Amino acid sequence: MKKIKSKTYKVEKAVRLNELPTTDQFGESDKKLKKYLEKIRVKLGKFQDVMYAHDKYSVLICLQGMDTAGKDSLIREVFKDFNVRGVQVHSFKVPTELERSHDYLWRHYIALPPKGKFGVFNRTHYENVLVTRVHPYYILGEHIPGIHSVDDIDGAFWEKRFRQINDFERHLAENGTIIFKFFLHLSKEEQRQRLLRRLDLQEKNWKFSAGDLKERALWDKYQWCYQEAINNTSKEYAPWYVIPADNKEAARVIVAEILLEELSKYTDVVEPELDEETRANIEEYKRQLKSE
Repeated sequence: MKKIKSKTYKVEKAVRLNELPTTDQFGESDKKLKKYLEKIRVKLGKFQDVMYAHDKYSVLICLQGMDTAGKDSLIREVFKDFNVRGVQVHSFKVPTELERSHDYLWRHYIALPPKGKFGVFNRTHYENVLVTRVHPYYILGEHIPGIHSVDDIDGAFWEKRFRQINDFERHLAENGTIIFKFFLHLSKEEQRQRLLRRLDLQEKNWKFSAGDLKERALWDKYQWCYQEAINNTSKEYAPWYVIPADNKEAARVIVAEILLEELSKYTDVVEPELDEETRANIEEYKRQLKSE
């Protein structure tokens, strides 16, 4: 299988989503892609073990994408070989009353992974410049000073939000959080097929909501909002990667390979050395245990 390079998918200049591919299978079968993923995720799990002992960094992985893009299954498959205590997953739904009583970043800040752990945000703080931009009346529920009607939510408002998000992520990065942001780039036709499968297969019916079709009708608006968010917030300290997502197996491999490639650059992440006393007495400790 050809080597996957993170730079291929990294957003380093303004992009147009409609010009980027939604499929990339590398000419490999799904079976081979699954086998390849198994090898990568074992290496990622080992990195997390060492990172936990090192206790200097945490990793935040942000997943965004349209409905049916494959976020849940990607989390399940990519992190399967992690120590279950080494990865924390948060799925952000409609804000609760308590969450609405704080600023929009609060609930995300308190869910951040501690040092030594991976945190996965399934939908993220970017919903605050995506779904709220498509449906700006949601902003009114945040009770922001100076925002009295939808007419007050102008271009300057969204520019301010992008700045706030960039500042938030810069602060995290400067304090030891390694940030990855993945947009699962799905085609409209593939989403149609996946929604149909949810309706055709009885065991998948529970995943379908009539609201999915209402949001699908706003596809072009969502794509524009994603493009705006990605172009305004892809920074070296918190880059976006646009992942072709029409093939789920390939998308998982790409994400896993990017994680492994980029994390391998942190050569300072090593197991801590034993203190001199423990190292000097290893043989004695072994003798005591063997003599029990």
